[in-house]
Amino acid sequence: MKRLFISDLHLQAERPEITRALRYFLSHIAPSSDELYLLGDIFEAWIGDDFADPVLKEIQPYFEALSRTGTSIFLMHGNRDFLLGKKSARKLSAELLPEQIKIELPKRGTALLMHGDELCIDDSAYQAFRNQVRNPNWQQGFLAKSIDERLAIARQIRDKSQQQNSNKEDYIMDVNVGFCEELLTKEECQILIHGHTHRPSIHTNINGNDSLTRVVLGDWSSSGYYLLSHKKEFTLSKFEPPEDFT
Repeated sequence: MKRLFISDLHLQAERPEITRALRYFLSHIAPSSDELYLLGDIFEAWIGDDFADPVLKEIQPYFEALSRTGTSIFLMHGNRDFLLGKKSARKLSAELLPEQIKIELPKRGTALLMHGDELCIDDSAYQAFRNQVRNPNWQQGFLAKSIDERLAIARQIRDKSQQQNSNKEDYIMDVNVGFCEELLTKEECQILIHGHTHRPSIHTNINGNDSLTRVVLGDWSSSGYYLLSHKKEFTLSKFEPPEDFT
């Protein structure tokens, strides 16, 4: 079983270089895989399935083509696109996953997959905000607003988040490593795969425990990151489309 994992693309019309990197990935790297997992923040902001996102329209044919090759596609919510529903997931030929799932990686053990923002427990202000926007009543009220109103709110939330994060210590915005170890022990998993923090790396020692591995997926720009799990390979790679790719 050949599996690929990506996250934190933050696709947006204002950043066409990210969409270009994704189109290259889907057409030149992913087709040989059995499964592709998208672990959240695929879009910079998702204000509801009734919004005609131009980026979704552009990438939809590439996901459809990948699915036709036999690759199964799985999509998980992030903190930016948690309102993405089954309707839009189907346009990406993807199955929408819960916030946490376990999968078996042959010869490596059980892996726990998640976006990763729930691991940043030292950021109490963010966790309070997360609880607020994940509340069904808040989401219902937000989706009842007009598209223009929702776009304005999304911009306000993003601007406020950027301002607040500029005043926070780095460790507060990173995962709590002790919490990661506790979670893996509780869930009886050996590997944690997540995104969110934009600090790509494979950590083979979690809080002093050599039997646990934590993989942090990378955020995308004109280049992209992906984790490959296949036979003996377990690698985090960075790529950039060639100049002649259009």
